[in-house]
Amino acid sequence: MFAEHPNKLIARRWFAAFNAHDLEALLALYADDAQHFSPKLKVRQPETNGLILGKAALRAWWRDAFDRLPSLRYDVVKLTADEEQVFMEYTRHVQGEEDLRVGEVLEIRDGRIVASRVYHG
Repeated sequence: MFAEHPNKLIARRWFAAFNAHDLEALLALYADDAQHFSPKLKVRQPETNGLILGKAALRAWWRDAFDRLPSLRYDVVKLTADEEQVFMEYTRHVQGEEDLRVGEVLEIRDGRIVASRVYHG
């Protein structure tokens, strides 16, 4: 049996922190100057055009999500990793909303997420 790819382990820590709504553990996975793109950002914060930069912006974005959506959780469908990125496919669950299938790519350098991009389908 093969050991799991290190970038998949980062993704698993990401899911554990996200589902626990543990903001500090989640932010610890990111580089200080990380960028994040999400279609939901375009809707909720149109001035960003979907892109935020740095941990302070990530903190504010996820704090808002955790406060607004206390039942928010993600279930992993599939993880695919190479040396520079991991593609995560998951299902977004929020009580009272229809489940949403999501794809997200994490770019990883030196053991930290430097960029993430969300795709909704």
